Amino acid sequence: RGDGRGRGRGRGRDGRGRKSRDGDKEEWVPVTKLGRLVKEGKIRSLEEIYLYSMPIKEFQIIDHFYPPTAGKLKDEVMKIMPVQKQSSAGQRTRFKAFVAVGDSDGHIGLGVKCAKEVATAIRGALILAKMSLIPVRRGYWGKMSGMPHTVPNKLSGKCGSVAVRLIPAPRGTGLVAAPASKKILAMAGLEDCYSSTRGHSRTMGNFIKAVFFAISKSYGYLSPELWKPTVFQKTPFQEHTDYLSKDAADLKLTAEAPHY
Repeated sequence: RGDGRGRGRGRGRDGRGRKSRDGDKEEWVPVTKLGRLVKEGKIRSLEEIYLYSMPIKEFQIIDHFYPPTAGKLKDEVMKIMPVQKQSSAGQRTRFKAFVAVGDSDGHIGLGVKCAKEVATAIRGALILAKMSLIPVRRGYWGKMSGMPHTVPNKLSGKCGSVAVRLIPAPRGTGLVAAPASKKILAMAGLEDCYSSTRGHSRTMGNFIKAVFFAISKSYGYLSPELWKPTVFQKTPFQEHTDYLSKDAADLKLTAEAPHY
């Protein structure tokens, strides 16, 4: 096994996870059409992705817009809990991690991952949180002056028995919420908000998921300022279809080329 020819589960010499020459950081080779467009610079912001409701399947897309070195996208481990399964040999314990990510400026994500080790669970939850990053719509309580500071209207979310309701609040109120939900609301970029909770909110996992589901509905409400006629444009996949087909043809030729 020590001669470099072992039976490890690596991708081989030409795999997708190969390291770049300038350091230990792995080079990102996108596997989705969206990833290829983002890496090539054809899509310049996350809002373009959200506008066409394109699913994000690679966490590197988020890292492209929020480089980890910039530190703009903050992450927080909300809870780590052991979960058990009864097996013939006894109990099998694994760890479940809840991780929230946000830029405190209108984007929030939540990831849940279960693994044998705590570090693996946190790492997996962070990746899932980045892929579930959503835009948060903010609005006003009364006079529409200054920057939006609260939720645009009453929002509700439910997970398990926990039901959470977010209510717009006047400027200067702050976040009237439990410590866990306050963290998520602050990471989403909300400054003032009332909240009301029903059910067994001690179940932290369901509680923070209910808050996340409530925030995610902020763009689902069609208020009068959004009543303008919609002008439909081409999706990025249609707009850059020539590039994607050319790139796919090049990849196919590379795959078919003989290796000596």
